[in-house]
Amino acid sequence: MKFENTGIENQKADLERLDEVMEELGFIRAGQWDYERVTYDHKIEVLDAKEVYYLRVQGHAVEGDIGRHDAVIELLTPLLGKHYYPHGVEYGEGEQFPKAVLTRSQDLLTKLKTELDKIA
Repeated sequence: MKFENTGIENQKADLERLDEVMEELGFIRAGQWDYERVTYDHKIEVLDAKEVYYLRVQGHAVEGDIGRHDAVIELLTPLLGKHYYPHGVEYGEGEQFPKAVLTRSQDLLTKLKTELDKIA
């Protein structure tokens, strides 16, 4: 599922500051990068249903190099996906998401937008 019109897409930020903001909000980049692209994931677990969802924010370097930590990242449209063991995460439009997961995702994206506005 795509979260359109969040104000995050096309926003630009320095990689090091972006990493800090994302970490503060519980997004993990870990090894999900190459020299031109980054991916941040926020894991949302629904314990009673034993389901796992991922809110994903991706970006690409418009300046510099991610490996050298001197990049400026332009963010893409955030995605929400459901994890299916052992196959992976599905981001398809046909997926159904619990209201609590959608609300949590929207809250995180609102906080992210606020933080991005401070560093822009």
